[in-house]
Amino acid sequence: MTRILINRRRLLGTGAALGAATLFAPALRAQGTPVKVAGIHASPVENAWNSVLHAAMLAADQEGVIDYTFSEGVSGTDYPRAMREYAEAGNALIVGEAYAVEREARSVAKDYPDTAFLMGSSGEASGDNFGVYGTWNWEAAYLCGMLAGAMTQSGTVGSVGAMPIPEVNMLINGFGDGVKAVNPEAKHVVSFIGTFFDPPKAREAGLAQIDSGADILFGERIGTADAAKERGIKAIGSMIDYTPRYPDTVFANAMWSFRPLLDAALADVGAGNPVGKNYTPLSLMKDGGSDIKYVEGVAPEAAVKKMLETRAAIMAGEFEVPRNFEAPA
Repeated sequence: MTRILINRRRLLGTGAALGAATLFAPALRAQGTPVKVAGIHASPVENAWNSVLHAAMLAADQEGVIDYTFSEGVSGTDYPRAMREYAEAGNALIVGEAYAVEREARSVAKDYPDTAFLMGSSGEASGDNFGVYGTWNWEAAYLCGMLAGAMTQSGTVGSVGAMPIPEVNMLINGFGDGVKAVNPEAKHVVSFIGTFFDPPKAREAGLAQIDSGADILFGERIGTADAAKERGIKAIGSMIDYTPRYPDTVFANAMWSFRPLLDAALADVGAGNPVGKNYTPLSLMKDGGSDIKYVEGVAPEAAVKKMLETRAAIMAGEFEVPRNFEAPA
């Protein structure tokens, strides 16, 4: 049986924050009009990170909260053009990622002050209309690491990440800290594939880690679990639930939800408030932005008990998982 530990508390009701005259989109003056939202995905929406954004916006669209359109696989050279086209099309909120185009994305936002932008970024918010967010599911990764540290037989676990940007570093460090919390002598090997979406490359990195002794893999990137499945070891997923795809391989996932962040931005847009702020903290477990999802009966009962006690302490504000943005050693 799969146990789900996700707090799905909504920050915004389906009708709230809609219909007011807004600083960003005059077209939304009509009461109850869905907010026109565009998603610009640099990777295919099947990529774990993008799929979380996509799922949140699809759900909001189906609820009638937003009118959602999107583009996927948008290259860095085309990204500013896509932002401009969606702004010209009258979208009140444009959701995307500025990691590879920070300067260009911020320049576009300045040219469209009446459009709200919510962009994944390692930088700070700017102006009234350029908000930022990051993926803070490192608390859940820590909990997954606690299970991995208790389960490893070889004493070595591995993590495969995209590239050493702060959010990825924090996630992998969180997993490693969880491992060390229960198994201080464990070795944690880390590899970066240099891109956000290359499943074959992530698989190759995972195989190399297994060859170096790792018997549990943490896949910050999609494709890692393929290596684990091929070699018959266990794996942990990140952002989405990989267990249905790898039922005998993936036993835990550090889940992330974009919906609390999206709801907060929509509330600001609807109320005419500036969105030029950092929405990242809404990814915290206490706000329903992240949590662990695990399969019962795989990790030792004592390890699960200790993990759940730590989870409860995190939710109660009694324990804070270290935030380490430095590249893993």
